[in-house]
This record gives sequence, structure tokens and C-alpha cells, in this order.
Amino acid sequence: MLVIRYAVEGGDAPLVGVQTEPGTVRRAAVAQLADLLRLDAADFRAAVERIAADGPVEERPVRLLPPIDGHTEVWASGVTYERSSEARQEESAVADVYARVYDAERPELFFKSVAWRVVGPGEPVGVRTDSPIDVPEPELALVVNAGGDIVGYTVCDDVSSRSIEGENPLYLPQAKVYAGSCALGPGIRPVWEVDDSYALGIAVAVVRGDEPVWAGETTTKLLHRRFDDLVEYLGRQLPLPAGAVLSTGTGLVPELDFTLLPGDTVAVTIDAIGTLSNPVLAADPGAFGWLEAGPVRQWVAS
Repeated sequence: MLVIRYAVEGGDAPLVGVQTEPGTVRRAAVAQLADLLRLDAADFRAAVERIAADGPVEERPVRLLPPIDGHTEVWASGVTYERSSEARQEESAVADVYARVYDAERPELFFKSVAWRVVGPGEPVGVRTDSPIDVPEPELALVVNAGGDIVGYTVCDDVSSRSIEGENPLYLPQAKVYAGSCALGPGIRPVWEVDDSYALGIAVAVVRGDEPVWAGETTTKLLHRRFDDLVEYLGRQLPLPAGAVLSTGTGLVPELDFTLLPGDTVAVTIDAIGTLSNPVLAADPGAFGWLEAGPVRQWVAS
């Protein structure tokens, strides 16, 4: 099953539900996913299973929205795979900081997005117009409740400017946080439905026109960090009353001669969760003005 946010045509507010199988969605009574993430782990499971068993079946056509809302935040981890460490060192004028953080006890964690700025399945991600090298970063993301428990998993594309971060690590927020830089979806796979989160295949494919221009595969077996450790560091001196989504870093980085271009399509697939596919636009704030157009702006944007 997937815990989802969705819109229906003509609706005036996003809805929360559980997709029990392809084409079948059962509607939840809660107004926001954040309401579920305020529950402890046992109550979260009970609530999700109750919706899946007894929630009314949605009869209207559904458009998936990003599985995040309210005051839930997106955070991200860096340099958690050996390939990520190598790539950061290749691109950076100060490579030693990445070598050092790879082996350090404290992980690299950074803020990625507020909920309203996240894009979902089928919505455009952005590439910066002041950066010559922009890349997708396909990542497994942890869904964490207010108590710091991992209650689910989703797919994240942590779109990034390699050239800006490579110029100076202090430019990280500009390399990571801009219009269309964070995509999540298609929904949240509950933690109890994933047998081994350290054995999930991750694949990415970038298509330009009708031609594949970059693809790769990896597995969470190659992670250098433990999920519980990442969550514990995130929660130190940082209350998360509506929970958080914590992306766990990427093990798939293209060579430095590759960049995303407007018109490309990026598809990220993670075992047991699904595929997140997004077209690419230039990160002109005007092109993403629909993000503030209303609660079901994603339906209008289609």
C-alpha cells in the first residue's frame, strides 16, 4: 500500500488516502498527512491500516500530489555513498571537506524544502539558469514522525547544481534550494511493508527527446550511513512536531560533462516504492508560480 496525497478534478482541497492497489484509493478522514505524522509509530500504523480496510473508496479520478504538507519539512543527507564522496571531490575546489565528512562521525545534513515548495509526480523539476551543471540526485527518503521514528519511505529527486556547490561548499543552499529543486513521490510505503531497507535497488533514467542520455543503478546496500543515525542527528536540538522527510543521499552521480536541460524527463525508481517521473524546466520563478496558486495547484498545472 501507499499513503498518498491527491487531488480530484473540481476539488478545492487536497485529500489524504491509502492506495491499496493500482486504481484503488481509500480516503482518509484526516485533513493533512502531517496529522498522521504527529502520531506515535503504533498509532500511525493503526490509522493507516484502518484507512486501508475501512476508508471510503474514492470514485473520482485521482491526481497524485507530493506526499508532504503542513509544517513537515524536507531535509537531506550528503556524501553517504562512496560514489557521492568521489563526485563531490571531483567537482570541488576544496575536495578535502568531502573526504573528511565521508568518514566523520557526524553526517552532513542540510535543509532542502518546505512542504509547499515540493513538487510531485508528473510536475516539473527545475534547473538553475546561472549554473552550467545541474543534475538529478535519486535518493531513498525516510518519512519520520514527530517522535523521530521512521514510519515510511518515499522517492526523492534532490535536484542540485554541481557547479555552484563545486565552486564553494558555502554555496550549498543556493545549489540545493530553488524553484523545482525537490521532488517527492509517488507516495509513502509504510515501513512495515519493506523487508530490508538496506537492500533496495535504485535506478534513474534521463530522456531527452526520445533518446536516453543518462541512466544508472545502485542499491542501498552501498550506503555508508545507517538510517537511525541520520535521523538521530537530525533530531538533536531540533523539534519536528509535524515530522520530517529525510532524504538519504545519492549513489548515482553522472560524469562532469553531463547536465540536465529543460525539456528532459527524469524517472527515479526504487524497489518496493515505485517510480517518480518529472519533466525539467528552467528554474524561473515565474514558471513555478503555480506552486502558490492554491491547494490543488497540481491539477491546474497539468
